[in-house]
Order: sequence, then structure tokens, then C-alpha cells
Amino acid sequence: MNRGAWLLERGERGNPATRLDGRRPGGAAWTSGNEVRPLVHGATYFAELLAGIRALRAGDLLLFTDWRGDPDERLAGPGTEIGTVLCRAAERGVLVKGLLWRSHLDGLHFSQEENRRFGEQLARAGGECLLDMRVRPGGSHHQKLVVLRHRDRPLLDVAYVGGIDLCHNRNDDAAHRGDRQSLPLASAYGPHPPWHDVQLALRGPVVGDVEAVFRERWEDPAPLSRSPLTRLRERLADEDVSADPLPPQTPDPPPCGPHTVQLLRTYPNRLLRGYPFAPDGERSIARGYVKALARARSLVYLEDQYLWSPRVVAGFARALRSHPALRMIAVVPTVPEQDGWLTLPMNLIGRINALAELRAAAGDRVAVYGLENRAGTPVYVHAKVCVIDDIWACAGSDNVNLRSWTHDSELSCAVLDETPDPRPPAGGARVFARDLRLELMREHLDLGPGPGSGSGDGSGVPEAGAELCEPVAAYEAFAAAARVLDAWYAEGRRGPRPPGRLRRYVPQELPPVRRFLARPLHRALVDPDGRPLGMRLRRTF
Repeated sequence: MNRGAWLLERGERGNPATRLDGRRPGGAAWTSGNEVRPLVHGATYFAELLAGIRALRAGDLLLFTDWRGDPDERLAGPGTEIGTVLCRAAERGVLVKGLLWRSHLDGLHFSQEENRRFGEQLARAGGECLLDMRVRPGGSHHQKLVVLRHRDRPLLDVAYVGGIDLCHNRNDDAAHRGDRQSLPLASAYGPHPPWHDVQLALRGPVVGDVEAVFRERWEDPAPLSRSPLTRLRERLADEDVSADPLPPQTPDPPPCGPHTVQLLRTYPNRLLRGYPFAPDGERSIARGYVKALARARSLVYLEDQYLWSPRVVAGFARALRSHPALRMIAVVPTVPEQDGWLTLPMNLIGRINALAELRAAAGDRVAVYGLENRAGTPVYVHAKVCVIDDIWACAGSDNVNLRSWTHDSELSCAVLDETPDPRPPAGGARVFARDLRLELMREHLDLGPGPGSGSGDGSGVPEAGAELCEPVAAYEAFAAAARVLDAWYAEGRRGPRPPGRLRRYVPQELPPVRRFLARPLHRALVDPDGRPLGMRLRRTF
């Protein structure tokens, strides 16, 4: 398989300062011989993470980064609060190091106090968790990774990368009844918002790459905050805000599977004092998407929290215009996360503009859906997954919007499988990418998991879902399921609820006054994903 046709070659990353592409002989820009498993839903991820942390011994290493951390979030019931689990690991001699975004004030719907509390709790147990505000103004650290390294047992080494934070709302499962430890979203999602998300479990040499990403940030010599007030307060309180040295990085785990993985990232070109590992920023997520989309011929399957900005969807639109047989399915939140009087319409306008660009390019070859659970409550789609032609698959922390492609720190994994998929149609399809798409599609169609879903063994799917392998059939299956469910609602919900969780996405109607006010404010004050224009930066993908 020609990996360079789908993945970024070393010079295409656009960031020669990173250690990622210099870690291997010959400067390969990816690692081979890995095993990658998709962990769909927070409950699945949290249960595996809990078992992995509990198995760590003295001298082992645990590294994590996160956008938000709630130390009381339970991984699997009472007594498994993530803060408690990490503290117990530190107390038995595991080296625990973490980076949490310092965040903005809680009054602005962010998580400053929760992240600070997480760090303080871990420090008392002997671990170290720094609140990291080394971002560009208006930006955030959005990477979500965990690395577990075992001092004398490298075959157990594992890294987790994806969209799932160690915080409230995330511990949901396929039934989508929501996390009992909930944070409020828009009222349509109810008191316990149903949550759809994906994390990847990575084994093999790629674990060393994920650790290198953490180490680059940990060893950044810039102050954790640029704020003079914050730094003065820390000095007066005699707070230790410097990162303790990490032990030398151990050799990468040995090869263990058929998957090639390339880590893709976003870093902004930080003002005044740039990242030493990305002095002019990095746009490899955007570049990776653009390169892979240029090869799309049959089906782009996307699950995304935002899908905003014509600038970002331009690569999708170019592919759709260039190839008349190409179709695109997108699964997005039915309702934006906030109900704000102006926030809601401005968010809707951002998505409406993006969808207009896609539909102008391909008309009815683009289909967009929201999800709901069996009770009819919308499911908040937080997943960040893309599968192209059942060959290239990508999952991580980044959304399809300008923020994730230019401004925040992000981390994603592009995965290619050496194993051809035996199920027709072939077309170069690979087991991992096709299994990932099928697992997600089967859930949304209420077909249940197939025996090959997410296993990477190519064992196939039951006859009831076998047709989903064919792109046109998969496209039509989604359309038919949404059409039937929409009709059931239109007819007053008479009779049993039809199977499936898909609703055709239709932007909310806005009162004329709100729509009138939102458009000029949106154009004058913010870019299509909500950042003030004064905080824009050079956008080179």
C-alpha cells in the first residue's frame, strides 16, 4: 500500500521543528506495526482506562492532557472517580504527570476552577498536573490523550487519543441515556445530555509518538500563563508552577499489528514566544484532511461536533465537485450546545454557511443527520471521526472548523490498515476503516454491533447489515431510516417507533428579530466558528 499517497510525507507536515518526524530511522513521518481499536462511547473507554490505570505498578508512567478535567467524574461507578484513581496510582509509585488547559472563568461556561481542583488533588498525592495557558489569545488546549508506559512490560504499553475528556457528561453508552454526572447543555438535551463520542486505543510504536507529543508540551520553557496577575498571585501564594523533569523516554513498544498511524496536530503560531516544537505553528490536521480528501472517490463519512466554516469545508466541496460519484454523509448535533440569545443564531449561521457550500458543490449527494435516543431526546454528537472510501480513517480531538484547524492545540490519528477488506465491494477498502464506519452506522440504524465491528479481524457483519459495505447502499440506508422516523413524527407518532436514531438535519427556525441581529453581528464581530476577528491568524493549510 502506498502510504505516502494518503499520509503526509515528512516535508508536508509544515513543521520541521517537531521531534515527531525525526524519531525513526529515515525520518518516516508515521509508524507501522500498530494495533488500533476504536472505543465508541465514554463508558467503553472509561472502563478500559480504569483497568489499565489499576494495573500500573511503581515505576510505571502515566501521562495525560485534557481540555477539562472533573476529578469527581466516575469511570465505572462509586469509588472510581478519576481524581481518586489517579491519586491512588501516584501513591503506589506510578509517575503521574498531566497538563490541563487553565481555561477561562466558570462564569463564561468554562472550567477554570474544576481544572485547578484536579491539579491540587493530584499534587497532594505526589503527582503533578499543570494548568497550561500557553495558548494564543482566545485559544485553548484541546488535546485529549492518555499514555500508560510500563517499566518492565512494554507489551502492555498503550495510548488513548480521541475526543473524550476526563470530565462530566462523557460517561455514556450505546443506549444514550446520558451521564448521571452532567453539565448543562441546551435545554433540548434534557438534564442528562445523551453523548456520542469516540476514542482510539493505540498499541505498538505509535505509543512513543504520543508520548513525544506530551513531552514537547511539558518541556516548553514558556511560562504557563502570560497574565501578570496570574503570575503575581502564584508568586505570592508560593505556588510551584514549574514542570519537574521527566525521566528519559524509553524505547518504543515493539510492533504488534497491521496498522500504520500518523499523528496529526494543530498548533497556532503563538504570539511573542512561539512553541519551540512548532515556532510557526502546525497545520498538519488540516493538511492531512486536504490530502486525503483529494483522493476521495466514493464516500466520505463524517461525525463532527461543529462542521462550520466554508473555508474549512472547501476541501470537502472540491472533492465533491471533482468526482460526480462521490457522496458525503455527516452526522452532527441537532441543536447547538448553547441556548444563548445571540450565541445560538450565530452558531447556526456558521453551520448554515458551511452546508450551503457543500450543497452548492454536490446537491443531493450531501446528506446531514442528527441523532436521537429511543426516548426522542437529541444526542449531542461530540465525536470527531472521518472515514474516506473505507481506506483512510481519522479520529481525534479536532472538529471541522477554523478553531481546530488553526487556533487551538489538537491531536488526531490518521490510520491506514495493511489488511485488505475481503467484503465486496473492494475498491481498495481496508478492514479498520470499513469496520469503524460500519460500527458507527449500525448503531445509528439500530442494527446492533456486527461480529467484525471495531475488531479489525475482517470477520464481516451479519447479513442484515452487509449491504452497508456498498457506499450507495449505505447512503440510501441512512436516508431511508431518517425518512421513516421523520414521517412517524409528522404523523403524530402513531404506532411503534420505527428503528433507527437518525433525523434529517434541518437548522432551527429563528425569530426574525434574532436572525436580523445575528447576521450583522456575526459578520462584523466573529469568524464562522465564533472567534472575534481581532484574534484571527494567518491561515495556511
